[in-house]
Amino acid sequence: MRAAYAATQSGDDPLRGLVVGDLDVPAALEGFVRVEVVASCLNHHDLWSLKGVGLPQDRLPMVLGCDAAGRDDDGNEVIVHGVVSSPQWRGDETLDPQRSLLSERYPGTMADYVWVPERNLVPKPPELSFEEAACLPTAWLTAYRMLFTVSPAAPGATVLVQGAGGGVASALIALAAAAGFRVWATSRSGSKRQQALELGADQVFDAGARLPERVDVVFDSVGEATWAHSLKALVPGGTVVTCGATSGAAPSADLNRVFFLQLRVLGSTMGTREELVRLTRFLVATGIRPVIDAVLPLEDAPRGFQRMLDGDVFGKIVFRH
Repeated sequence: MRAAYAATQSGDDPLRGLVVGDLDVPAALEGFVRVEVVASCLNHHDLWSLKGVGLPQDRLPMVLGCDAAGRDDDGNEVIVHGVVSSPQWRGDETLDPQRSLLSERYPGTMADYVWVPERNLVPKPPELSFEEAACLPTAWLTAYRMLFTVSPAAPGATVLVQGAGGGVASALIALAAAAGFRVWATSRSGSKRQQALELGADQVFDAGARLPERVDVVFDSVGEATWAHSLKALVPGGTVVTCGATSGAAPSADLNRVFFLQLRVLGSTMGTREELVRLTRFLVATGIRPVIDAVLPLEDAPRGFQRMLDGDVFGKIVFRH
């Protein structure tokens, strides 16, 4: 089976361990079904795996990828929900202590085929292309949950999205604008600030810039580089919703500011299968679509990984299989 996989790991040179080639087909587990992958999508999670974060070395080689859209063995067009909960778990999959993402415990989606529990399949709406659908299960689902499940803000509120070029951030801008929020965004890049405006942001600012007024909610997936600014940007009683720390863990919680201004810090991770279904309906109803930076053949996966490592991306990098 053709696959893009982690053969070795290195914190200093992660791409050294990335291989695109033939790999033995894994044995199907009980309750798992096969999906022929048409398109998969690149996430920071895949780079972390190559760096040795979250993926134990004894599980190598491991097929990378959390996101996919394709066809099941009955010919149905499906989207793969990448959160795999334990068989006995019921309810919100993201709260299962034994949950994993595809490519952590089970082989991922950057291959000709992926095997997942049958409950992890979601029908792909015909209005979405395979490439668009492949963008949804990680970055766009994470953004959907942050905005509509975790955040206390209602449409009309002012929200700030840090790091406008990332997959989650670009999804947040598009979703929030479509839902009627007043969206502000930051980026160090002038071109990415312009692209954020085109996505629907009302105003854009350089990273760390003083804002015209404080905001109700900050969405932060960056971590250390933006954390202090995120807290300072909030109105008293405001909320930071965080889903990651691509620049490193925040160096200080700044608890004096948090308790004195009664700020709230809410964590958010991925999303449920039901939220993924609702996300697809939202896209069909509103007409918004994932921002795709590039579509590359799976054989060119190293080029896509290099671009993400360099930070030269706005939106998602998709691999066509």
